[in-house]
Amino acid sequence: MKKLVQFGAGKIGRSFIAQVFGRAGYEVVFVDISPEIIRALNEFNAYDVIIKGETTERITIKHVRGVYAGDQEKIAGEIADADILAVSVGKNAIPGIVKTLAEGLLERRNKHGNYALDIILAENMKDAARFMKNELLKYLPPEYPFEKLVGLVETSIGKMVPIMSRKDTEENILQVFAEPYNSLIVDRKAFKNPIPGIEDLAPKENIAAWVDRKLFIHNLGHAAAAWYGYLSNPGAIYIYEVLADRKVNDFVWNVMQQSSAILCKTYPGEFTPGKLLDHIDDLLYRFQNRSLGDTMFRVGCDLHRKLAADDRMVYPLKKGYQIRMPVDKILYALVCGIYFRARDEKGEYYPEDERFFKRYKNDIKKVMTEVCGFDENRESGIINEAVNLNIELKG
Repeated sequence: MKKLVQFGAGKIGRSFIAQVFGRAGYEVVFVDISPEIIRALNEFNAYDVIIKGETTERITIKHVRGVYAGDQEKIAGEIADADILAVSVGKNAIPGIVKTLAEGLLERRNKHGNYALDIILAENMKDAARFMKNELLKYLPPEYPFEKLVGLVETSIGKMVPIMSRKDTEENILQVFAEPYNSLIVDRKAFKNPIPGIEDLAPKENIAAWVDRKLFIHNLGHAAAAWYGYLSNPGAIYIYEVLADRKVNDFVWNVMQQSSAILCKTYPGEFTPGKLLDHIDDLLYRFQNRSLGDTMFRVGCDLHRKLAADDRMVYPLKKGYQIRMPVDKILYALVCGIYFRARDEKGEYYPEDERFFKRYKNDIKKVMTEVCGFDENRESGIINEAVNLNIELKG
């Protein structure tokens, strides 16, 4: 049986990456920092993915086990014998795993010679391969033939996985909820070994364009729905509630359409307006999945990250502004973001958002310069437009 070593036994790791490979006949070895999850994986050697769509489907992923993240020697042995590896731990956690990864790569070479390893970077971050390479090279000797032995495979992760309630996690620590969508977009050119013949893998030639498609349309549209929807219905708990309002739905569609036009201009020949409009309609349908129960809190929180210069709202806005395309609807959605105050099921704000509220106090000019990265001298026009929109919203 082929083996996938999966760093990160969280929502995407379990519901998506391990599910895709597990159903294709791979053994999945999870590496995670949670002793409870590792114990449960080793006790049951299986877990359930609950697919929430028009009907509910239970998928049992078998032949799984876990290794605690602190057991570096054991992890290195697993990496040495892996057929493929995947990472889904979050950008901020990557520096904490690269030493272990490097040790595994070295043991793999000692044991098997020049046997390349492809690493799927399921992180939804721009330039993920370059980031991971720079981190790994800190721990690999200069003579290690990195380009020959390591394939860093960027992805575009479009699967939506909601925050599960305390009741559901207490009922079964391993079960995970997810939507039916199951296409794993990967960088065709990055593989060193033959691409696995798995139905749900979708290899693309220009992965940068597809990573940006996720950012420009999916991530942007989701945030627009939460931020604008909150102002329309601050008592809403679920995304589907606000999108049932035609005014909110139309606004989000227009924001996504404006961004998709910028995406088409940025990658001529890669996408067509018609295909992107179909994608927008499909996403809005998926966003309204009542069974999934995706919350306003999950979709809209973490404002400092989601309003950053390289993230979902500001990155396409800056692209459009630079090439003199309309960005007014995207800018309006961005300004709505500073008023977002949704809470989790315990009635609490996301911790980083509390600090955001205290620091910026709805001061859009400060947010535009300090968080979004706009330059007061070179980009004063767009900053002033945001200030005027903020005055309009306050009124």
